[in-house]
Amino acid sequence: MFSDGALMAYRKMGCRLGYLALALAVLAGGVALGDTPAQKKKTKKAAAVQAKQQTGVSAKATPAALTRRTAHRSRVRHLFSPWTEPTYANSTDGDRVEGENPVVRRAAVEALGPYNGTVVAVEPTTGRILAMVNQRVALKSGFQPCSTIKIPVALAALSEGIIDRTTPLRIYGRTRVDLTQALAHSNNYYFANLGIKLGYDRFSYYAHLFGLGEKAGLNIEGEEPGYFAEAPPKNGGMGMMTSFGEGIALTPLELAAVLSAVSNGGTLYYLQYPRSSEEIEQFVPRVKRHLDIAQHVGEIKPGMMGAVEFGTARRAVYDPEAPVCGKTGTCTGGTTHLGWFGSFNDFGQNKVVVVVLLTGGRGVSGPTAAQISGNIYRSLEHEGYFSRRPVFSPAVLVSR
Repeated sequence: MFSDGALMAYRKMGCRLGYLALALAVLAGGVALGDTPAQKKKTKKAAAVQAKQQTGVSAKATPAALTRRTAHRSRVRHLFSPWTEPTYANSTDGDRVEGENPVVRRAAVEALGPYNGTVVAVEPTTGRILAMVNQRVALKSGFQPCSTIKIPVALAALSEGIIDRTTPLRIYGRTRVDLTQALAHSNNYYFANLGIKLGYDRFSYYAHLFGLGEKAGLNIEGEEPGYFAEAPPKNGGMGMMTSFGEGIALTPLELAAVLSAVSNGGTLYYLQYPRSSEEIEQFVPRVKRHLDIAQHVGEIKPGMMGAVEFGTARRAVYDPEAPVCGKTGTCTGGTTHLGWFGSFNDFGQNKVVVVVLLTGGRGVSGPTAAQISGNIYRSLEHEGYFSRRPVFSPAVLVSR
């Protein structure tokens, strides 16, 4: 038996040997010391930050919070990607420029810039296509005309005596507008009302008379016709047909032909696209039919000019010394957002019809198309294009 003093000395020596063994084990890496509470908290925080960086999810997030967050992100992605067609593209890719007017072509290409779309420029006094940017789109089977359909609707209603330029139509409540205001501001209620008054048969007659649903060109390689529904569309009936162009596929060439007839007072030309110097020299305008609209052109011009001066086409920039008449159109055709602007200059010796159609998503609209057209007119005016005397081929004098 050990005495109490000997036992105490033995225990002290054992503790010292234990501490020494523990220290040697730590130095050798065989034993890990436990973290203090502060160190444990710091380590846990660092692990959570690292996990969030790797997964994008907080360690504290509950399943319900994760579900809400995922749904929110899904909605945001949907709102920012409602259309499949790109807004920007190389719109000159694949174009053949032989036979085009180089001044008009350059102005159109520079004005269109990076947008995904097409520009068609036509000489309204002959039907000659001066430039066609993005020929693949321009020659396709057509797009919903949106509010550009309001020009044929207005001409049909005027021809049938339903309205004149100053006839006020009730829109809602005590609000009434006339044709000039309705065209300038693209009032859908006004033109839906006209569609109901016209009815399908009468409007169909005038639409086909103006060339809708058929090829606008004469022997233009690759051109496809537009489309006109055989009955009022189920989606909105005549109101939607005559305010948004529901049930109609319009080609840029068809719109250019209609606007050429408005510009020249009623002659609907076949559009022709000469592709060589020889074809240009032998070019002869070909008349498709004469439209009895001369007396009505003066009724719609104030509204078309008003669109540029104070209406939906203000981005074309109105110049009282160089007035432009036009009509915008904005709508969605399937998965593609559309922006139209059809116009012609009402000044100078040389006249030109310019049709701009933009396809894509965000940023595509009729006002944007109007801005592009305005840049084309300003470029051509800077080049002195409108002050030149029209040049006719001797072939034009040949009887036909």
